[in-house]
Formats: sequence, structure tokens, C-alpha cells
Amino acid sequence: MHQAVLLQEAVEALVTTSSGFYVDGTFGRGGHSAAVLDMLDSEGHLLAVDKDPAACAVAQQLTLSEPRFEFFHGSFAQLPHQLRGMGIDAVDGILLDLGVSSPQLDDSERGFSFMNDGPLDMRMDTTSGETAAQWLSGAPEDEITRVLRDYGEERFARRIAAAIVSARQEGEINTTASLAKIVSEANPRWEKHKHPATRSFQAIRIHINRELDDLKDLLAAAIDLLGEGGRLVVISFHSLEDRLVKRYMRDMARGEKIPRGVPVRDCELNRRMKIIGKAVKAGVDELSGNVRARSAVMRVAEKIC
Repeated sequence: MHQAVLLQEAVEALVTTSSGFYVDGTFGRGGHSAAVLDMLDSEGHLLAVDKDPAACAVAQQLTLSEPRFEFFHGSFAQLPHQLRGMGIDAVDGILLDLGVSSPQLDDSERGFSFMNDGPLDMRMDTTSGETAAQWLSGAPEDEITRVLRDYGEERFARRIAAAIVSARQEGEINTTASLAKIVSEANPRWEKHKHPATRSFQAIRIHINRELDDLKDLLAAAIDLLGEGGRLVVISFHSLEDRLVKRYMRDMARGEKIPRGVPVRDCELNRRMKIIGKAVKAGVDELSGNVRARSAVMRVAEKIC
């Protein structure tokens, strides 16, 4: 059963008015959405988004019974277009619960995990785009190296990429087990308590799904999507995501970069957001029931003008 991470903390940070219009940019199996709806009155509204067709099936059932709820199948990077089409100028809050969900990891047919053998797919949206197997079958060695290095922070990216290119000359790499074996054998120094293929699987998944690109697109648009007092709540699960979110919120809160020594009043710095509280991590009780929450970090910022 899927457990939404930092559920109470995220929803309480997000919902500032019970009659507001909110966005759950990563619906998943609806845990956060259900909690948001519980906090809204009859005038409130929630728009949810997800790439995963399995999430769509859950969301469609909710739309039948909940008039305050709408859903669209796609990426949260498409929110500006979607909201314009709905005639919505600004929303009261946007929630993002980034990364891969437990149901996706646990389903071997999706190809996200090396724990159980399955087809090497890794697409969050199984209705479009190329699979991880298709990409690995033709990607240049330098491109594979870059993806493993930039998205997986893999020290041995070049060595692993060379091993993948060599292996594909002998036959297709089309299962999670076959890729995990190639990566493990090419990795000369295994990290303690971490499978040697962990970083490579993360990197390939991020690349296939444009995860960081979608996040950058949403962050660039967020300030214009939010109304004054609207909040952006983001739960990240690895340092690449969290770094982008932290930097964005910091820059929005600092305002314009002014050369040192230039006299300027505080009100002229064009600060657009204020950071709400410190970064939040899962507590002991949540970690005892959901080990996957251990790397979660939640950050919150509010639009001030």
C-alpha cells in the first residue's frame, strides 16, 4: 500500500484558505489530494496532475464522486497551458511530491527497480516516449556517460557507459536484471549499504522522464501561477531535486542581485517570495512505518508580490 510522505506537514503548509484553488502536481495514488480535499470547503477546488496512466485510473474514480476535483494526464510542466485553458489566472498553492512512487517501484513490469527482474521500461507515462531499453540501445557512449554523471552523480560513469556500449554489441539490454548486472560488474568500488546499480538506475530514470527539466520548467513558471499569498510546497527525494528547489526559493526570497556598494532600499530588491520555516524531514514515527521517507525533504515558500 502506498503511503504519501510528509502527508500532514505538506497539506497544512499548502492550504491557507479553505475556499482556495490548489494544484497537486504529482497525484500518484491520491494520498495528498485526499488530504487537501478534506481541508477545503464547498467553494474550494483541486486540480491534480500525473504522467502515470495508473494514477489516471485512480483519479478518474475520484472525479466521479468529488465535484471539487479535476485531473489531467500529463506533466506538471504543462500547468501554465492547462490553467490558461481553464480560465484560471492564479492558484492558492502548488504541491509537488517528486521522484518515483512506491507502486511504480514495486511493480516489476515498470522497470524502475533492479530488486525484481522485469522489462527495462522506466517510463512514468507508458503511453508515450522511448523506454530505457530503447534509449540504451542507441545512445552514444558520451551521452550515457553524461547522464550517469549528471543525474546519478556516478563516479564511474565513463567506465559504466563503456560497459553498456560493449554489452549491447552482444545483444539487447532489455531487462532490469541484465542492466543491473552490467553496471555492477563495471563498478569497481561498491558503496556500503547501497546496490552498485542504484545511481545508474536513478540517472537513466531521470533522463527518460525529463524529471529535472520538468522541475526547472515548473519552477520558472511558479511565481506567475501563484496568487499573492499562494504557496509552493515541494517534497524532494535526492540532492539534485532539492538543490534546484532550494536555490529557486532562495533567489526568489533574496530578490534582485545588486552590485556591492550600490545604495538601494529594501523595497527595491523585488523580492517575490518568502521562505516559510526550515526544511522539513520525516519524523521518527513516519520513518518507522515507511523507510522510503528517510530521504524526503520538504521546502515551502510563499509568494509575497
